[in-house]
Amino acid sequence: MATMVLDNTALGTGSAVRPQTRPDRASDVPGVLDPESDAAIMLRVAAGDEESFNYLVGKYHRPMIHFLFRMVRNQAIAEEMAQDVFLRVYRARDSYRAEAKFTTWLYRIATNLAVNHARDTKNERSAQTVYLDAPDEETGTTPDVADDEPSVEQRLIRDERMAAIRKHVVALPERQRMAVLMHKYQGMDYKQIGEVLKLSESATKSLLFRAYQTLRDKLKDFV
Repeated sequence: MATMVLDNTALGTGSAVRPQTRPDRASDVPGVLDPESDAAIMLRVAAGDEESFNYLVGKYHRPMIHFLFRMVRNQAIAEEMAQDVFLRVYRARDSYRAEAKFTTWLYRIATNLAVNHARDTKNERSAQTVYLDAPDEETGTTPDVADDEPSVEQRLIRDERMAAIRKHVVALPERQRMAVLMHKYQGMDYKQIGEVLKLSESATKSLLFRAYQTLRDKLKDFV
C-alpha cells in the first residue's frame, strides 16, 4: 500500500472541537437532520467547510486506528490505512448522501479497505491473529481481565484461553470476523453492521449468531 500522508491540520490530531453551525450552510442540511449530527457536519464538508472535516477526523481518527489494528495487527499499517480512509472520505465528499449514519458510511470504507488488504496479503499472513482481547490503548484493560491481580495459575489459564480465542476468531469466515469486531469493539448494532456489510438486519443477526456459536463450540473447554 502506498503511503499517504495528511498534514497535522487535516489529520485533526488535536482534540475534536465541534464546528459551529453556520447560518449560510443551513440550506445544505436537510430539515430531517440534526444540524449537530455527524451526517449534517459531513454535508457541510461537501459544501466546502474544511473546519467540519477536521472535526470529523479528530473525532474518529483514533477509533479508526483501533478498529483497523484489530484487523491487520500492525500499528504502522493501521495508521496508514486510517489516513487512507479519511482521504477517501474527503475525496468522496461531493457524492456523500445523508441516507444512513455517518459512522455506517465511514466503517464501510474502512471495512472495504481491510478486506482488500487481507486479500492482497493472503499469502503473507499465515500467522496473522486477530486479538479480541487486546488491551484498550486508553484504559489498558481487556474484557477478560479482572481488576484484581490474577494468580500465576489464573494467568496461565487466561493466556491459554486468549490464545484459543485468537486462533478461532481469525479462522472465522471473513464477514463473520468483521461483524464480530464491529459488534464487540465498536458497539455497533445489528442495523449498522448490516448497512456496512450490505446485509439485512435479520441476516446480520444470523451472521453474528453463527459466529458466536462457532466460538462457543470451539471454546467450550474454556467456559
